[in-house]
Amino acid sequence: MLKKMGEAVARVARKVNETVESGSDTLDLAECKLVAFPIGIYKVLRNVSDQIHLVTLANNELKSLTSKFMTTFSQLRELRLEGNFLHRLPSEVSTLQHLKAIDLSRNKFRDFPEQLTTLPALETISLEENEIVDVPVQKLAAMPALRCVNLRFNPLSAEVRVIAPPLIKFDLLMSPEGARAPPP
Repeated sequence: MLKKMGEAVARVARKVNETVESGSDTLDLAECKLVAFPIGIYKVLRNVSDQIHLVTLANNELKSLTSKFMTTFSQLRELRLEGNFLHRLPSEVSTLQHLKAIDLSRNKFRDFPEQLTTLPALETISLEENEIVDVPVQKLAAMPALRCVNLRFNPLSAEVRVIAPPLIKFDLLMSPEGARAPPP
């Protein structure tokens, strides 16, 4: 087990170093078995965090993200967090004023993360395969750049299904009522 942990740590370190050395605008830590965002990475990335526009933390074991994560990567354009155990976002997600796309599919959200409705550049929100029943339709309808919200395979209330379509000017993707997600 220690060997596997060591391999996972080495993999994260290698990916972070690649980002720093290449001056890349992408930090890809997908499938690294992370249960939290490693605190040491903030120090390593402190001089380049403003240049990072895409962070991928997909298919890890994250239960939460800290406010420090949001404020450190304030220039993000895209945030990929699908396939984790997240059930909420820190309020500091509202500092991501340049964010255009966020993928929160296959997590544990019961409530729609309303802080997202304050992001002026946000075009795409994916919350597929969560446990969301209610959606802030009015707030979403008021978002200036929003083009698509994916809520497939969520147990959406009948009210959301009826009220949302006439109020919105973006694509709202929903599964038929009672549809189940395909097995992984």
